Amino acid sequence: MSWQDEVDELRRREELAKQMGGTERIQRQHDNGRLTVRERIDALADENSFHEIGALAGKASYSDDGKLENFTPSNFVLGTARINNRAVVIGGDDFTVRGGAADAKVGDKSGYGEQYALEMRLPLVRLIDGSGGGGSVKTLEMVGHSYVPALHGFETTMKLMGHVPVVCACMGSVAGLGAVRTTISHFSLMIKNTSQLFVAGPPVVERGFGKPVEKNELGGSHIHAHGSGAVDNEVETEQEAFDTIARFLSYLPQNVWQAPARIDSTDPVGRRDESLLSVIPRDRRQMYQIRDVIHSVVDAESFFEINPGYGESLVVGLARLDGYSVGLMANDTHYHGGAVNATASEKMMRFVDLCDTFHIPLLNLVDNPGFLIGTKAEEEGTVRLGSRALMACYQASIPWVSVIIRRCYGVAGAGHGNADRLNLRYAWPSADWGSLPIEGGVQAAYRRDIEAAEDPAARRRELEDMLEQYRSPFRTAEAFGIEEIIDPRDTRPLMCEWIRRAYEIIPTQLGPKARTPRP
Repeated sequence: MSWQDEVDELRRREELAKQMGGTERIQRQHDNGRLTVRERIDALADENSFHEIGALAGKASYSDDGKLENFTPSNFVLGTARINNRAVVIGGDDFTVRGGAADAKVGDKSGYGEQYALEMRLPLVRLIDGSGGGGSVKTLEMVGHSYVPALHGFETTMKLMGHVPVVCACMGSVAGLGAVRTTISHFSLMIKNTSQLFVAGPPVVERGFGKPVEKNELGGSHIHAHGSGAVDNEVETEQEAFDTIARFLSYLPQNVWQAPARIDSTDPVGRRDESLLSVIPRDRRQMYQIRDVIHSVVDAESFFEINPGYGESLVVGLARLDGYSVGLMANDTHYHGGAVNATASEKMMRFVDLCDTFHIPLLNLVDNPGFLIGTKAEEEGTVRLGSRALMACYQASIPWVSVIIRRCYGVAGAGHGNADRLNLRYAWPSADWGSLPIEGGVQAAYRRDIEAAEDPAARRRELEDMLEQYRSPFRTAEAFGIEEIIDPRDTRPLMCEWIRRAYEIIPTQLGPKARTPRP
């Protein structure tokens, strides 16, 4: 006795599933410059590594004698795969079947994928296209009644954030639940001129507000990667999206019970970049390129920037030191002089949470003049969002080191590390710190003295010159107010030594945190 006939039927049904929404809809997807979900998975995953789960799920019709006549697969493709030889769970919406809407799904394959990733402790990658499993009014016709909205399985979605890396890529026009899923992730991206993300698409918006709106105008990548901050990165092509996903995952562990893997590095740990000796201008008002500093310190070509178009006064990203993963945070003087505004505060909070969740040590290159001031800053809620960022810094338990390269002022400056723990920090000779810069603080502290002088401007300059002598970081070091002042060229060797010690500590800290990251 053999079951070959049934195996043949199995293979036939698997082939039918691969036809997705049919030739016409596949061609329409290609005509719009987009790959199908199966083509995307093949491009993202290592060759021949994808193992599909639930391929037979779909809507079928049968002849009177019980033979399969028609089959439309469920519009969510799910399975396990490898990315750079790392096991992951991949799920993606099939836009060729009802645009990824809920009325074309069969079973909760998406939820099963999340549960699989959670319990097998594997990273989850979601390729979102359409509503991402969200609702469609056609469902009313199909079931004959409406329903009260509910987010079944949302507890698992939240729990995932505290256990395994979650990456979401917005591959097309994504609305509703798909948009929410995109944001509940550790890293998200959109494709320029291809992806859109919105609560509701143009037809719904036009109906609600009485005027038409184009989809890129409503929710293009330029809005969310540079304005709202709803997604982290913007890429040019689908292939760049896949490469970016793979690179992001390379810095992270499989889950919170593992440490990030070290890779071989050919960049000498003792490399001393001579440019660091002169990169900081003596004129405190002059800007410089912070990314040049970053590249001089970390392993060559290892810096992976996250959210570069949002909260631009703060640069964050992942990098390597001696092959070890490290989180990196630095102020960019080209935006608000490096001051931390509302968006930079939110960016800081999310990044610190990411590093803390996955036990990635953090290096902070500090040139922080404080929180941004002014009417607009107050209206944007800089104080509240800044407070949340400070809480994230003080709640983090990962190894943390700060290198103060220039300014460190005010409450925002105080968040360079955790003063209630081992506040490991180094300073360059260019370091400058305090409650307020002398230039602005003199006017506030000596107002009556200055106003009473015959020449107020001259008196203010006199006071500034008098206080300037106390500004030297060497004076602070004499009082042990800063532990070490270093030659800037020694930064990389010292940081490579620190990262090795940090990763000796990390194994004692593994496991989930008491809270999940804040999206």
